[in-house]
Amino acid sequence: MTHGQARPKRRMSITHGYIGSVPTPPAEPTRAPAAVSAGGRIAVAMTLQNVGAYAFTLLAARLLIPASFGALTALLGVLLVANVASLAVQTTTARRIAVAPEHADRIAATATAVSVSLGVVVGLGLVVLSPVLAPILQLDSVWPLVLCGATVVPLTLMGTLAGITQGQHRWTVLSVLYIANGVGRVVFGTAAMLISPTPTAAIAGVMVGAWLPVVVGLRYLRPGGLGGSRAYVWELLAGSHAMLAYLVLSNLDALLARVALSPHDSGLYAAGLILTKSALFLPQFVSIVAFPRLARARAERARRLATGAVALVGLAATVATALLPGVALILVGGDQYAEVKPLLWLFALEGAMLAIVQLLVFDALARRSHGIVTLLWVAAAVAGGIILLAPLHVQGVVITMTVTATVVAAAAWWLSSRTPEAQPASVGPGAQAA
Repeated sequence: MTHGQARPKRRMSITHGYIGSVPTPPAEPTRAPAAVSAGGRIAVAMTLQNVGAYAFTLLAARLLIPASFGALTALLGVLLVANVASLAVQTTTARRIAVAPEHADRIAATATAVSVSLGVVVGLGLVVLSPVLAPILQLDSVWPLVLCGATVVPLTLMGTLAGITQGQHRWTVLSVLYIANGVGRVVFGTAAMLISPTPTAAIAGVMVGAWLPVVVGLRYLRPGGLGGSRAYVWELLAGSHAMLAYLVLSNLDALLARVALSPHDSGLYAAGLILTKSALFLPQFVSIVAFPRLARARAERARRLATGAVALVGLAATVATALLPGVALILVGGDQYAEVKPLLWLFALEGAMLAIVQLLVFDALARRSHGIVTLLWVAAAVAGGIILLAPLHVQGVVITMTVTATVVAAAAWWLSSRTPEAQPASVGPGAQAA
């Protein structure tokens, strides 16, 4: 619901085991120009954020040797998986504030407290596991993983800020947060690599840059305790499970390529993954804009339109890569990665299919339907087993991931079409201590 739109009438609903009031969705949203404007701002902001992430990766590919770049890509994959907490906090907070805007400050206080606690727990867990993960990822020391653990705290707070502003339809503020996130990574991460061209320095720069959006949006955080946050935490855990399954699947090759391939080949694969992530990130704004529509009952049309938009962007990226492989090679790091040039279009196709899977995961979360989680875990287990056990090279790994993503996208679409549309769970007064 955009600013200035009349609040929809509310009706009682018994959903997921408790009684609450949910807004009766209007047949069609009003003020379409305002919605388009908000979507445009978010699209531009997310594009700039992704440009920042891409620029950092591209500069890393040029400033680091292939073996070190492969290590950095694996570390960024670890961060992405750990960042599941941030994504779940954003989704949970945005949904609950959108449903109960009169309790926005209360929800923000709970989200702030929970995100700090969650960030510390996840970060410490990563630090504890660092002696185990370091040799698996072929790292010279545990310090890059320790720094990854420290980065989880500001990333989780960023999720809280994004959720608060998204739920309150503060699209300009949310846009600024996204831009600050991208700027922080490329500026501080690159500066650190210029000082010391190592994966450890790069992650240290990423950690510092992760605080920039938190500082920018600090005034939207609310101090408060954890009392009465049970409903929020349960929803957060369910969302975290779904996002974790998706992030494990979408970053599986970034982690396992470091294990299954030689250091040189893992660096080549990391270069190809630049295009995968680009094709994945480009249509992300569709999920942000479409999320409220997907949360409504009878959202088949919204799902079709959103999936079509994501697929169109992915198709364009794949075709452009296939037609202009030389340009694509420049974008992933230059001639030192020329061996991977014939496969770049496959990397783009993998990203396009993963983007469709991501949208359908958000659709499932909006409808409080978690059947897709099993599909994601099974797919990740199968693909991971093939990559680790079969004698694959770069081409074999990217084909495995592309086929897996395509099968999961088709199966997720089939599941969404068969799952009965339902109203999202309420955060009414009985549950609104969150």
